Amino acid sequence: MIKIDHLSKSFGKIKAVDAISFEVAEGENLILLGTSGCGKTTTLKMINRLIDPTGGKVFINGENIMDQSPELLRRGIGYVLQNNGLFPHYTVAENIAIVPQLLNWDKKQIERRVSELLEKLHLDKKYLSVYPNELSGGQQQRVGLARALVADPPVLLMDEPFGALDNVTRSKIQAEFKALDELKRKTIVMVTHDVQEAFELGDRICLMDKGKIVQIGTPAELLFNPANAFVKDFLKEQRLQLEFKALRLNDIWKYLPSQTPKQGSINLHGDVSFWSAIESFKFTSTEHLHIKHHKKDEYRSAGFEELMAAFYQYKKQQPHE
Repeated sequence: MIKIDHLSKSFGKIKAVDAISFEVAEGENLILLGTSGCGKTTTLKMINRLIDPTGGKVFINGENIMDQSPELLRRGIGYVLQNNGLFPHYTVAENIAIVPQLLNWDKKQIERRVSELLEKLHLDKKYLSVYPNELSGGQQQRVGLARALVADPPVLLMDEPFGALDNVTRSKIQAEFKALDELKRKTIVMVTHDVQEAFELGDRICLMDKGKIVQIGTPAELLFNPANAFVKDFLKEQRLQLEFKALRLNDIWKYLPSQTPKQGSINLHGDVSFWSAIESFKFTSTEHLHIKHHKKDEYRSAGFEELMAAFYQYKKQQPHE
C-alpha cells in the first residue's frame, strides 16, 4: 500500500532523513520508533506532503504522491495529531464533518457516518454540539480519530496520537484502538517514542536513529534478533515486559502442554499476546487457558505455571539469550 524509496529530507546542512526505504503492506500497522530528532515525524509528514522531500519517492497504492495535488492526496489519508488538531471554534460535529463536506457528501450521509463513529468510539451524541475545550483530553483524542476516519480513507497517519494523555487514559484508548474494527482494514503508519506503545500496537516496528533505519521487523525480531548494539540497548530497560508483549501464544505453541480443556477454562486464540494471556489470570478466577492455533484445528490447555515454563523454554532457544 505504501512504498518509500530512498527518501531524504535536509534542512540546510542537517539531514533529518537520510535515504530510507521501506514498504507498508495493506492493513498493516507500522510504527516509526526512535528518540527525539531521529527523523520519524519528518518521514510521516512526507507521506502526506506536509513536508516535501529533498530526494526519493513515496508511492501510495502504486501512485507517486507527487503526481497529485497535496489537497487531493490528503483527502484520501486520515491524519491524527498528538494535540488532536481540532478547530476550537468548530463544534464536535463540525470538526468531524470537514472532509465529507469537502467531498460533497449530502447532509444525511454525513450525519449517519458521524453518528456511527461516535458510537464506535464510545462518545455520547450529546457532545456533537459542544466545543473541543469542553471535552477531556481522552474525548478530544477520540474526536480527532473520528475526524481522521470519517471519510473511510485507506491510509491513516498518526503522529504521537496518545502522547498528550495521562497513563490511565492512554491505556484505555490504546485498548479501544486495538479493538476498533474501523482500524483493522486500514494501512497505518504511526509515530511514537514510547517503546511499550510500539510493542502494544505495531505489527512491525521501524527503529530509527539519526535519520536512518537501524532495524525494521516484528517486535519479536527486534527483541530476539537485534541488528546491533543500538537496538539491544534501546530495548534493554523494559526488556521482560516487552518480551511478554512481543510474543504471541503461537510463538510458544510447541512448548505448551497438549491437554483436554478443563472446566471453566478461558478460550483464547493463538494470535493473542503472551501479555494478554497472563493478564487473563489477573482479571478472572480461571486457572486454565484453552488456546486454539491460529491456522490449524489444534488446541492446547495451560495454567499460569505451564504458560511461564513455555515462555522460558522459548527464550532458551533464542540465539541472543
